[in-house]
Amino acid sequence: MPLPNIQVKRIDHVTLVVKDLDVSRKFYADLLGMQEVDRPGFRFAGLWFQAGTTQIHLILEHDDSGPAHSFVPEECLISRTRHFAFEVDDAMQAAQKLEELEIEIVAGPKQRPDGPTQLYIFDPDRNLVELYSYSR
Repeated sequence: MPLPNIQVKRIDHVTLVVKDLDVSRKFYADLLGMQEVDRPGFRFAGLWFQAGTTQIHLILEHDDSGPAHSFVPEECLISRTRHFAFEVDDAMQAAQKLEELEIEIVAGPKQRPDGPTQLYIFDPDRNLVELYSYSR
């Protein structure tokens, strides 16, 4: 008798290795508005942030973590490579804020075929982040 399929309920967290916790805190908390939450007393440095029902776990780069820098080839189409996406209230308003802060938008804003407006930015370690909204 075959075993039943595994049923994933939700994404609990995404873990990223970063070079500088303070710089990453400014990106995830100050820019994206995520709330920093308590983190267990691991033997390595890091930060946790709440993003809706999902957490973002940051680990400070160390000998056992692997590298912080994420490689995205220049010739690739940004929306077709590794990234994670966050829903925001208004992607166009987010684009205006990013421009005010002189943060490069590497793709978009543009309309996704299923309706939302999307844009892409890099975090401080060149992890590709999509911001999207159904408004506007």
